Amino acid sequence: MHAFDVLGDPVRRRLLELLSTGELSSGELTTVVREEFGISQPAVSQHLRVLREHGFATVRADGTRRMYSVDADALRPVDDWLDPFRRFWAPRLAALETEIARGKRQRREQE
Repeated sequence: MHAFDVLGDPVRRRLLELLSTGELSSGELTTVVREEFGISQPAVSQHLRVLREHGFATVRADGTRRMYSVDADALRPVDDWLDPFRRFWAPRLAALETEIARGKRQRREQE
């Protein structure tokens, strides 16, 4: 399965978003995803298995809990694929950074 096939599913993308903040237990992940998507615990487990098997997530045992985290190496092909497209948003992000800095400077001057 290609990286975009794995990331094409909204449940798996959401699981990775949750894991981007740090390690979470399968129970914590299941609670959020079940509430947001209305799917069963076995369905969440299936999505976690796909993420594990394709290298997007790692799991470790912590007593009886299973702790999941993102494995960023699997995201490299996605990042590589996106690289040629960065030219479309890089100037806009640079302009935004300039405007934010200008606003901060103006606030400091007004104080």
